[in-house]
Amino acid sequence: MYYVYVLRSLKNNRLYTGSTDNIEQRLADHNSGRSRYTKLTKPFELIWKEEHITRAEAMRREEFLKTGKGRDLLKSLIRK
Repeated sequence: MYYVYVLRSLKNNRLYTGSTDNIEQRLADHNSGRSRYTKLTKPFELIWKEEHITRAEAMRREEFLKTGKGRDLLKSLIRK
């Protein structure tokens, strides 16, 4: 199983969207500073995730969620 996830920085309240096959390990990576793009804004909390069967499907969804329409959809999904 693969996941698309959204983290919220507890430092500056910004969101980070990513994909992984191990959500617990990936969150630990972000919070320990092992992720180059998020190490300056740690710690993070997981605020949303979505399961996908294939890695390709998860990556397509991640790419979409990083577009303008995708960000709008994500905001509505997070509010639910």
